[in-house]
Amino acid sequence: MKLTVIGGTGLIGSQVVQKLRAAGHEAVPAAPSTGVDLLTGEGLDRALEGAQVVVNVANSPTFDDASIDFFRTTMNNLLAAGERAGVGHQVVLSIVGVDQVPQLDYYRAKTLQEDLLRQGPTPYSIVRATQFFEFMNAVLSWTSDASTVRLPATRIQPMAAADVVDAVVDVATGAPLNGVRNVAGPDVFALDDLGRITLAAQQDDRQVVTDDKAGMFAVAAGDVLIGGPDAHLAPTHYQDWMRSARSSH
Repeated sequence: MKLTVIGGTGLIGSQVVQKLRAAGHEAVPAAPSTGVDLLTGEGLDRALEGAQVVVNVANSPTFDDASIDFFRTTMNNLLAAGERAGVGHQVVLSIVGVDQVPQLDYYRAKTLQEDLLRQGPTPYSIVRATQFFEFMNAVLSWTSDASTVRLPATRIQPMAAADVVDAVVDVATGAPLNGVRNVAGPDVFALDDLGRITLAAQQDDRQVVTDDKAGMFAVAAGDVLIGGPDAHLAPTHYQDWMRSARSSH
């Protein structure tokens, strides 16, 4: 099967391409470095030629309200190019709880992307994943100083990027869901506790202070970032992932 992976050179996209090829599929990465401009549509027709499936894991360059225009324009361009190319399945990677946190511009932008896909002409699948283990250090850095890290007690159920890749590949090589598959990590944490676990594992002696106004996840109330009862649970536990990440450095 031929699949075009939009954003196919990034953290998730490059692994999706690798995994699809290892399974015997023809996987074509499409990104600015391969001559594809999602915003203007340049290079899209060539990248989608002969593809049965489009896997869209491209990310907006910013997380502010400019992301709304980015996802609107790129989704419309991709749907139109897909229709011209006769693509039979459009897959998008999104975020668990994305439509429950309208206070975040980026979540509103991703919700718009999902809505455009649903209303589009092509059978589709949406894979909603929880936060990635790989982003934990960035989350810690947003609200930290030399001695403390401030984090809210928001409940999250993070997962390894490699497990996200497996979920995307599984959905992309199957029949269109015409709906959503939620995927999440095996464990639920309060974000402040996860910060403590992370700092302890890194032998970082900064203290975590619980602050329900700190960082972008402060606005996510209750269990909106949790996989929910229908979520497919990934196998990798955070502590195991941290151990293997440390031993590979």
